[in-house]
Amino acid sequence: MKATITKNCMGDRNCNKLCPEVFEYDEDQLLSIVKYDVIPQHFEDIVRQAAAECGADAIIIEE
Repeated sequence: MKATITKNCMGDRNCNKLCPEVFEYDEDQLLSIVKYDVIPQHFEDIVRQAAAECGADAIIIEE
């Protein structure tokens, strides 16, 4: 599974709070970034939850 943050990111950091192991906030770009090219399997459910809860629909999941 892969996750991507689009330019729609509002920078509210909800994904960072939900799963800091996968998401990181870039202070220069003022948006979240994904730390992994491929999401480790044990984080997949929480990453799906972060995508579902993203108010800007900025997290794209590729299974």
